[in-house]
Amino acid sequence: MLPKHVLYYGSEAAPAKLIPLTAGPLKMIFVPEQAFLRYVRLGDHEIVRGIYAAVRDRNWNTVPSRISNLKVESGENTFRITFEAENKESDIDFCWTGLLTGDTDGKVTYAFEGVARSTFLKNRIGICVLHPILECVGKACTVEESSGTVVQGTFPRYISPHPPVRNIRAIRHEVVAGTQAEVRFEGDVFEMEDQRNWTDASFKTYSTPVDLPFPVQVEKGSHIRQTVTVSLIGHQRKILPVVQGRTPQFSISTTPVLSKPPIGLKCANHSHPLSIKALERLKKLRLSHLRVDLDLGDPQHREMLSQAVEQSQQLGVPLHVALFLSDRGDEELSTFLHEVEAARPAVVLWLVFHRAKYFGNEKWVRLAREKLAALGPNILFAAGTNANFAELNQNRQSVDSSALPCYSITPQGHATDNLTLVENLGAQAATVESTQQFCPRAVVISPITVRPQCNPYATGNEPPLAPGELPSTVDPRQMSLLGAGWTLGSLARLATVGNLHSVTYYETTGWRGVVETESGSPLPDKFRSLPGAVFPLYHVFADIADFSRIYPTHSSHPLQVEGITLVDDKNRRRILIANLLGEPQEVKIKTGTCQARVRYLDETNAEAAMLSPEDFSAQPGELVASVTSKIELNLLPYAYARVDIV
Repeated sequence: MLPKHVLYYGSEAAPAKLIPLTAGPLKMIFVPEQAFLRYVRLGDHEIVRGIYAAVRDRNWNTVPSRISNLKVESGENTFRITFEAENKESDIDFCWTGLLTGDTDGKVTYAFEGVARSTFLKNRIGICVLHPILECVGKACTVEESSGTVVQGTFPRYISPHPPVRNIRAIRHEVVAGTQAEVRFEGDVFEMEDQRNWTDASFKTYSTPVDLPFPVQVEKGSHIRQTVTVSLIGHQRKILPVVQGRTPQFSISTTPVLSKPPIGLKCANHSHPLSIKALERLKKLRLSHLRVDLDLGDPQHREMLSQAVEQSQQLGVPLHVALFLSDRGDEELSTFLHEVEAARPAVVLWLVFHRAKYFGNEKWVRLAREKLAALGPNILFAAGTNANFAELNQNRQSVDSSALPCYSITPQGHATDNLTLVENLGAQAATVESTQQFCPRAVVISPITVRPQCNPYATGNEPPLAPGELPSTVDPRQMSLLGAGWTLGSLARLATVGNLHSVTYYETTGWRGVVETESGSPLPDKFRSLPGAVFPLYHVFADIADFSRIYPTHSSHPLQVEGITLVDDKNRRRILIANLLGEPQEVKIKTGTCQARVRYLDETNAEAAMLSPEDFSAQPGELVASVTSKIELNLLPYAYARVDIV
């Protein structure tokens, strides 16, 4: 049997410890394993999402911090935390000490003092502050610049392609009428970026400015000191939380009624054919399409195309074909046309990318359209980027472009912990809304993955993969209950924005997919999947397969639970709910007076559901009645529930 923690989030590692702290009127938590201060709140109002220190190598990879000698002194209204940290990886050897304090007036300080024990190249070292999207977006702020000049600014409503605020010594915004939160910086020149470009649900203030040259050599013996102070300014009345600490609830709106976006998967990036069992299971998902990636400069693309055409025919779905061209694109496309004319694959979308660049170019779209017209003049084209929304946003298509805008989504552009994965669900819809401000055409999101599939920001070669280590594109949470909850949260956020041409998730089979191969994981000690089984997230796609419409569904606690309401052609309602925390939760759904069939997927039955998905999907669930017009659920850690209203 798989251990509970493996079922929860794919690993037997102990979950991160959360230490609650109070500084006068402010509440927050501290995560000692990461030296991360999170969710600084005044009542229900989140004023800072996080404060932490990071060491970023020349390729923008974050070097993990190893924390030691942690000492926490916490009182009723104050705290003092000290620790030591070291960041060691490859040629990087950096150590630092941290001091965090909180006082009765609501002043919180994070101090960082470090020294380089080796000479190395870095892109960034120092403290970062995350400002929450929900509470800040579109709001005015006051900025004190390094010179002392005070200017007025705004947290942007739509995702800014460039730093919205620069040269920051301090920044303030109103939390409630008469009370402002100020964040003050010392030790370097700070600026702000809109992290929604990488689908992080925050604005980040950091040092040093990105328009300065990087990477920069840090000499052995160099010292770095920085301090960030959060304080409240103005009338400080007592503000008690109304939502925090209460039972999460879902409310469902019957207007507007939204269409479920077309959902597809990528062809797996391995040579294993789809087994008969995998084919039957994938057919139950009623996919819209399969995506296949073809690098036309790689001779293996012919074999990949052949396999994709076969799987497309087996599953009865068309193809989205992503073509990666070089500067010899004219010649590559001419050769490719001859390769596919005989096969005549059922292509409904061409995605056109340049192999060496991470943003689209209308030149290549026009060339591809000209060369491939013989395969179907009405086939749509998409271009933009195979990387983050940032690359599309910073290299916007011309207004008269004929291509659909395209970009990928991953929650791990900057951090990899479970809390960050959940937080970043909140930024996905903003990428679509922001695209609509500069491009009226329907948006293609492809692919959506747990781990980044490429690093467009590397300034040097990545170190070779150590023996026995997972590839950087693989995450054990792919086969976990948390993976299922994250997938549901992603679908719930994206389905409510409209103007989506299609979304493509994961792969068909293997450790980046929804179904494991018959041979199982290549590294079973690191990726603890069951050969031939489905992953829990498979059941999310299976549960939405027969439904075509969506009602907007609001979670009172989006960092804890997510949900979506589905409606079929007979107006039957299905509500899917996921617990995004590693602790049990009671959840209430405002359904009105009704009865419902409730089926849970959790630690008690997850392994059986993975091994025998057909039997699990057929289970109707327990019949329950609403209490005071609400269906009540009791969710185990990272549990997923299907609620069918009867």
